[in-house]
Amino acid sequence: MITYLKRGKPEAERSDDDAKVRAIVEGTLKDIEARGDAAVRDLSEKFDGYTPERFRLTDDDVTALMNKVSSRDMEDIEFAQDQVRTFAQHQRNSMVDIEVETMPGVILGHKNIPVQSVGCYVPGGKFPMVASAHMSVATADVAGVPRIIACTPPFKGEPNPAVIAAMKLGGAHEIYVLGGIQAVGAMAIGTETIDPVHMLVGPGNAFVAEAKRQLFGRVGIDLFAGPTETMVIADEQGADAELCATDLLGQAEHGYNSPAVLLTNSEKLARDTLEEIDRLLGMLPTAETARKSWEDYGEVIVCDTYDEMLAVADDVASEHVQVMTDRDDWFLENMTCYGALFLGARTNVANGDKVIGTNHTLPTKKAGRYTGGLWVGKYLKTHSYQKVLTDEAAALMGEYCSRLCMLEGFVGHAEQANVRVRRYGGRNVPYGEAAEPKMAAE
Repeated sequence: MITYLKRGKPEAERSDDDAKVRAIVEGTLKDIEARGDAAVRDLSEKFDGYTPERFRLTDDDVTALMNKVSSRDMEDIEFAQDQVRTFAQHQRNSMVDIEVETMPGVILGHKNIPVQSVGCYVPGGKFPMVASAHMSVATADVAGVPRIIACTPPFKGEPNPAVIAAMKLGGAHEIYVLGGIQAVGAMAIGTETIDPVHMLVGPGNAFVAEAKRQLFGRVGIDLFAGPTETMVIADEQGADAELCATDLLGQAEHGYNSPAVLLTNSEKLARDTLEEIDRLLGMLPTAETARKSWEDYGEVIVCDTYDEMLAVADDVASEHVQVMTDRDDWFLENMTCYGALFLGARTNVANGDKVIGTNHTLPTKKAGRYTGGLWVGKYLKTHSYQKVLTDEAAALMGEYCSRLCMLEGFVGHAEQANVRVRRYGGRNVPYGEAAEPKMAAE
């Protein structure tokens, strides 16, 4: 039996992608396309109160800002990027080009080619999201993307030095202090001073997410992202109320609409966690945001069995899933729908968000049912190729191709095959007819 001790808002009320947001984004993107830099400047003034002489930072600007970052903070940024780069490089090494001879004289293969330009959006209006620069920029650099541009909004009216340092160390070739729809639109559409990119990546608010959705097709995107989500799967053997409550509120502070779910087979642990959440909200500096998120979107679900817990977890398909049970590896082996797993009480979602090395740009709103998160492979396109090396192979492939084309009624296609049967097989195939098997023709 599955029991809800606490429910969040109904699913229908959770969407940020409403008609108002869609209309605002659509109009804004049209304005950027029509007026270019002038529109971007107006939007930056309107939404960020920021209208510098230029939005792109020069090398001297970047150096001056990096000099404002303390040596300890710089060391921490470099440590985090090392972890992200190391894991991304191992992932890249697992993706190999192949070339195989599938039959005598027929060579098939594929190559993994980097996207040629990427726009990385790094949020920073409310919190300076230093870690997002590692996840998008540094991973693109490992993939070998030859042009990486990065945009971040001003923080309290100025470029944030730590975010700019992370972008530069990550490998960004162009850095712009530009936020919101205007940043995403400028990178995808292009302006007089910003050449458009082939792909957009990075998280953002509802307007940024909607802009990416509307621009998808014109450019590629990493994924459709909504508010941060977290699920804690726990039993009495793996966790206590303090751990559960801390991990839930640690993600609820992201925003007023960040779902946080406790899934357990212990009603005692569930009720203790509810009490602990109330206690911690009395001390947490970000409690105003976390409390609103927990009140509206927090859930506590009690199941009778681990199989029920597994079924609920896969149905929710949460972005972050913290597993603290006596069978963590069982969940790793059996779960199929999620963004990322964090296994055991010694780890936590903040590790993944900031430092441990896995990418924190992850699927939300049940998208974990059909996609994983951002990783080095997202920046690579796998392209196939074919070579036919011998006359015998060309004639044999042509014969089969001819008949299969005629089966579908594509006479012109069939002639592409027939001309090669004639030329390389020395056989007289009447124009517009299917090639007979070689033995029958003889």
